[in-house]
Amino acid sequence: MSGVERIGFIGLGSQGGPMAERIIAAGYPLTLWARRTDALAPFLGKGATAASDIAALGATCDHVGICVVDDAGVAEIVGQLLPAMRPGSRIVIHSTILPDHCVALAERCAERGIAFLDAPVSGGGPAATAGTLTLMCGGAVDVFEAARPVLESFGGLIVRMGDVGAGQRAKIVNNALMAANMGLAHAAMEAGRALDLDGAALRDLINASSGRSFGFEVYARLPTPGAFAHGAPLLRKDVGLLMASLPDDAGAEALSRAATPFLSAACGD
Repeated sequence: MSGVERIGFIGLGSQGGPMAERIIAAGYPLTLWARRTDALAPFLGKGATAASDIAALGATCDHVGICVVDDAGVAEIVGQLLPAMRPGSRIVIHSTILPDHCVALAERCAERGIAFLDAPVSGGGPAATAGTLTLMCGGAVDVFEAARPVLESFGGLIVRMGDVGAGQRAKIVNNALMAANMGLAHAAMEAGRALDLDGAALRDLINASSGRSFGFEVYARLPTPGAFAHGAPLLRKDVGLLMASLPDDAGAEALSRAATPFLSAACGD
């Protein structure tokens, strides 16, 4: 491939949408596909083009980023991309999925001469908008370096963690730790209430003391665990991915135990 790469992107939610906007702002020709055509409108007005279907997107792009919710969604999209994409093009997975699934997808891509990189992200929509997402990547060094200019349009810290699947392994450990930190924050505040401490005073004290963590800061802004109902299912999914990857590991079990009571309360179980 020579010249400016043609980028495709699928997954225009609260995370992927700002990523797509950053790609446009960086000057890349961007082609999009979405199940709901109304989701495309904000991007078409900024210079992106719409593909009629996933295969049409794949046929015209050098680099395709995918940022959908789960393994099933990624598998469906990759299955439609592969027959259409040219050898030498590249698929980059920004979704958080099973590491072993990434390895299997990479093998299918290799059979068709298509490069593969798993590059899940951390930081959420605000970091995507600011172009400061953290990306943890898994794939061959040459694939990582070839994709890096595109990733830099929305990423700050961009780290190659190892071969395919390593980015996913790092992401699920990070998210399980975040979930555990929020779970421990929940437990700490419950313990404080049991000790007749004022909740607001304890929250402010911890936020200025050694017990502070990003997970605690997020938890402390919630009026109730249920106020995190939008984020809890995704964190619970990622804890589940860690447990599926390490079913008998003491560290994974400890993270899951710490996270579960809060996630259950947040999900309304």
